[in-house]
Amino acid sequence: MAHEGNGRASAKSPATSVGGSTTGDGRRLSTMAGGLVGSEILKIAAEIRAVVASGRAVCNLTVGDFSPSEFRIPEFLEAKIEEALQRGETNYPPSNGMPQLREAVRDFYERWLGLEYPVESILITGGARPGIYATYRTLVDPGERVVYPVPSWNNNHYSHLVGADGVAVVCEAKDAFLPTRAKLEAPLRGARLLALNSPLNPTGTAFTAEALGEICDLVLAENARRGAGECPLYLMYDQVYWMLTFGDIVHVNPVSLRPEMRRYTVFADGISTIRKFFFQARKLISI
Repeated sequence: MAHEGNGRASAKSPATSVGGSTTGDGRRLSTMAGGLVGSEILKIAAEIRAVVASGRAVCNLTVGDFSPSEFRIPEFLEAKIEEALQRGETNYPPSNGMPQLREAVRDFYERWLGLEYPVESILITGGARPGIYATYRTLVDPGERVVYPVPSWNNNHYSHLVGADGVAVVCEAKDAFLPTRAKLEAPLRGARLLALNSPLNPTGTAFTAEALGEICDLVLAENARRGAGECPLYLMYDQVYWMLTFGDIVHVNPVSLRPEMRRYTVFADGISTIRKFFFQARKLISI
């Protein structure tokens, strides 16, 4: 429903077609809205939920969000949540996150990754997606190029939302479905943002120090090539699964490998995803 001048919703306003590009009276919505397509993985997940609702037994490996009837959050977390509610902690938090949590993230990064950042550099969002979208929106103007590998998670949608020129770099099994310097050299010339994810969703593969270091060298060389009036090339490094590594796989990040990358790197990370899989795995092992 549209809003009248007095701020009240008007039931007489023409209905909007959510899935289409026009309103009920034929008025066109934004170009961005008209070109929206649904998330492929969420579409599959919806189809699986319908199958489960029909009574069929399904091993659901679509979206990484398991049924609480099978995998509850740890009891101590439930107790802490209840205590916070009893204390009346039900108001909106600060827009950039609770100060104590931002400080904890700063200390955690220093302790585990050897990365030192001021609290002012750390923002807390409700899930990784708002933070990733904010990175795109903050750094990329309409028409600017965003380079991302495929397979990857939702970079095509974020590029569309900000009006970017999204360039997908197709990766191969021989490279663990991850991009190489050779594949990125041409598309990164003049680009605004490179979006990387390691360990990778959906394959679980991870960059080696050598492979990521070569890409960092490429980013640094591209920025050194640009003139004073040109915008820099940034790297958004999504490492939300970095604690889920096994065997001889060691997680690496751009800033630890090349400290000069600090000024060009935005980290996307998350708490709930890691803890969720950790506690679920621990439960499975105990069973």
